[in-house]
Amino acid sequence: MIQVSNLSKSYNAKPLFEDVTFSVGKNEIIGLVGRNGSGKSTLLKIIAGLENYDEGMFKTPKGYKLGYLDQHIHFTQNTLLEECCQVLSAEEQYDHYKAEKILFGLGFTEEDLNRPPSEFSGGFQLRINLTKTLLQDPGLLLLDEPTNYLDILSLRWLRRFLKSFRGEAILITHDREFMDSTTTHTMGIHRGSLTKIQGPTEKYYAQLMLNEEIHEKTRQSQEKKIKDLMKFVDRFGAKASKAGQAQSKLRQIEKMEVLDEIKPEYKLGFRFNYKPIPSKVSMQVEDIAFSYTGNPKDNLFQDLSFQIKPEDRLAVIGKNGKGKTTLLNVLAQTAQPTKGSVKFPPGISIGYYQQTNRKDLNPNNTVAVEIAQANPRLSNSESRAICGAMMFSGDLANKKVSVLSGGEQSRVLLGKILAHPANLLFLDEPSNHLDMDSIEVMTQEIKKFPGAVVIVTHNEEILRVLATKLIIFHKNKAEVFAGTYDEFLETIGWEEEASLKKPKEKPSEKPSKQKDAEPRGTRQKSGEEQGRELPGYADPRRLTRIPQTQPTLNSLKKDYESMENEILILEEDIKNKNEEVILMLQERVDGSQIRDIYKTIGKMQSRLDGCYLKLEELFLQMERARVTA
Repeated sequence: MIQVSNLSKSYNAKPLFEDVTFSVGKNEIIGLVGRNGSGKSTLLKIIAGLENYDEGMFKTPKGYKLGYLDQHIHFTQNTLLEECCQVLSAEEQYDHYKAEKILFGLGFTEEDLNRPPSEFSGGFQLRINLTKTLLQDPGLLLLDEPTNYLDILSLRWLRRFLKSFRGEAILITHDREFMDSTTTHTMGIHRGSLTKIQGPTEKYYAQLMLNEEIHEKTRQSQEKKIKDLMKFVDRFGAKASKAGQAQSKLRQIEKMEVLDEIKPEYKLGFRFNYKPIPSKVSMQVEDIAFSYTGNPKDNLFQDLSFQIKPEDRLAVIGKNGKGKTTLLNVLAQTAQPTKGSVKFPPGISIGYYQQTNRKDLNPNNTVAVEIAQANPRLSNSESRAICGAMMFSGDLANKKVSVLSGGEQSRVLLGKILAHPANLLFLDEPSNHLDMDSIEVMTQEIKKFPGAVVIVTHNEEILRVLATKLIIFHKNKAEVFAGTYDEFLETIGWEEEASLKKPKEKPSEKPSKQKDAEPRGTRQKSGEEQGRELPGYADPRRLTRIPQTQPTLNSLKKDYESMENEILILEEDIKNKNEEVILMLQERVDGSQIRDIYKTIGKMQSRLDGCYLKLEELFLQMERARVTA
């Protein structure tokens, strides 16, 4: 639906990207990846018409609407509902349910609808902008980091929305699990060039690794050939009988396209500075409560009691604004509980990463000075080593804080924690603004840290890797759950998502027989109504595939289980094939063999995609069968 050709952009004569060419096809949801500063946000702004470019062109169909998530906050209406509904067309001005449906999904309440939009926090104000973007029913959604300020429930809602969205989208997020669960393609900017593949981020990065491996082998082969040719020239160039041959070989060298050596990129690489502690218990919490007013009726949490051991990874999860960061402050003793106690053993040393600490960074300091001031006992070489670990090697350590991006500032905050030895870490959304590579490194280092960790995060991938126990803010309280995040979802689940499992009403209309040939963005009334009546944001197109005569529920369950088993087998086979590729790359196996394996992986992935589509169809049929039973 959109074609970009030979697009180039530079800043101060320094190329950001060059000759970028790609297309966005019908129904494609594209995840845009790349390191911080690679040009992802700039590319989205160019497509949205908000930024100029140096060369190239792009085409969009006539009447094709673009919806860009604006990070700039500007409100003109008196209430939240009015602010959102103003973007609706004239004939839809009174269709308030459309705005309400999205607002409730993003964590707003009915009481919020009449509040002035300026009263909300910065994170919720960005959600207002997201609502306005989604309400415009664009053909192409351009979403730049929509997940940064969303809590888990809002993230899960947005995931369901994107899966059912009847249009195209380009999405930037550093939440790898979120991207892989919502996108059909992955597109990346790497070393100024752009590559687009069908499939998840894992497939993209494997392809990137393969391309660079082939490039390096070709370069080495070329280098050897040039050396051999030059040996001949040097040896026989002065001899009359061989002069012609020598000149021919020189011309051959001149015609060769010289391949540049791929320089290694800076990567986050560090270890948390651990201070040994003899105690088997890192923290004892007894019956704590907290209220800003001191009135028990206003408690954000109460009756919390638990113990943290060095091997524990305690994750604090729940909606925004419920008290997660406040709880972290109480546990770290930067705030006092209104009831109960938090006790530490002798020798405890705390490292506290706070998002709000970004405002405490001195904008006039260089990175090196900011790190050094965190611990005056550090030698210059030690503070420089921390700078290097945070990807500020050499002259980069002399960059001023004032010119750093959000991701770079996050790395400085991490570096300041490394400046002090610790055995208990408190981490408040440490993945925000970091790129995927950095998040992966940081997650593994948290996992390997010998001490205890308490972390607030909305990133479900991090939760699945790290969390051994949880504190959950839900059902108007905070409670301890002695298990993993997946165990919580399986045994308890989010109260707000209960309706996704048990439909309350029967659909009022029969499914439409209209096929998918219809352009996205033009919803049929019957499909929309059925979508509202079924759990969540089920794709109205998929509803049309449900036959009029339903199979029995038992038969559907058997088919569903069979499809699940097939998916598990395929995913395991794909995983094994990817591991085989990695081994072949390490052993420097011929690139043609690797390409053959990737063809096999591609076929398996296509089959897997078909299985997932069938699984969704079976799920919807089972829900329909339960309702009509």
